[in-house]
Amino acid sequence: MAQRWFEEMPATGIEGLIIKGAAQTYDGGQRLWSKVKHRNVLDGVCGAVIGSRTQPTAIVAGLVFDGRLQIVGRSSVLSSKTGRELTRYLRPPTAAHPWPEEISQGALDRFSKDKGPVRLTLVEPLVVEVSADVAWSGRSFRHALRFLRVRPELDPDGVGIPSMLGDQG
Repeated sequence: MAQRWFEEMPATGIEGLIIKGAAQTYDGGQRLWSKVKHRNVLDGVCGAVIGSRTQPTAIVAGLVFDGRLQIVGRSSVLSSKTGRELTRYLRPPTAAHPWPEEISQGALDRFSKDKGPVRLTLVEPLVVEVSADVAWSGRSFRHALRFLRVRPELDPDGVGIPSMLGDQG
């Protein structure tokens, strides 16, 4: 039954399941319980990185809404190895970029207590594959994305809004 819930409930907005032993009672702390989040793999557009093009620490991802590339989230911190591999694909933008070079922390993580500015290193848009939990808030992900790989064979202009996010465009 839990497997069916895990597969079907994300469509209703449920992020995952809380797992506990059958003999465990609720103690208010839930320290012995586990949360298993449902995650989707999707293509997005990396339009900027945090850090430099030679030492990126996170990607800033976007999707196209109403014909415009808009920021939808950031990745968790990249490992040094992943950052080095990513640098092979990062280039300065060749045309006017739709994003500013500085945004508020709240634009990337609305739950952050730090609302100070975040400096973006704008890059030529490239397609990246990411893993995201199902917590989608209209036009952004509520939690950090996990960067999986670069998709150099795909054109950023061809990346649409994934069906799993619903009709948001």
